[in-house]
Amino acid sequence: MLLATGGYSGYAPRAPGTCGSVVGLLLFLLLASLPAPLYLGVLAGCTALGIWVAGAAEQLLHTHDAPVIVIDEIVGMLLTYYAMPVAWLPLLIGFVGFRICDIWKPFPCIERLPGGWGIMLDDLLAALLAQGSLRLLLLYWPV
Repeated sequence: MLLATGGYSGYAPRAPGTCGSVVGLLLFLLLASLPAPLYLGVLAGCTALGIWVAGAAEQLLHTHDAPVIVIDEIVGMLLTYYAMPVAWLPLLIGFVGFRICDIWKPFPCIERLPGGWGIMLDDLLAALLAQGSLRLLLLYWPV
């Protein structure tokens, strides 16, 4: 539960997903200096761990995608920021963009798969949408 709730940040009384996203931003800042291939390896490991941990937490809580489970937001933030510059503008735009995509869940972001796969997949798709949008914005608004 410690991992699934992002160090218990998912138990925040308001906006647990946003609190989990803050944990993801802080984790990104710790990992940002890694070479891209190593960062991708860490991201893949976090994704696999997140699928397993989210599924196990869902079984313990007897609730599909309980709000306290924020490992999906944490990993989503890591994907959103992959190979992005560490500067306030991309960090802010990436954070807001990911939160909008995660909450709004535009197509193809769906939660229909069972267990940890369903919990993680929609956030990973939201992260890809946020990252793509961020990359397009940075083409016109370089940092």
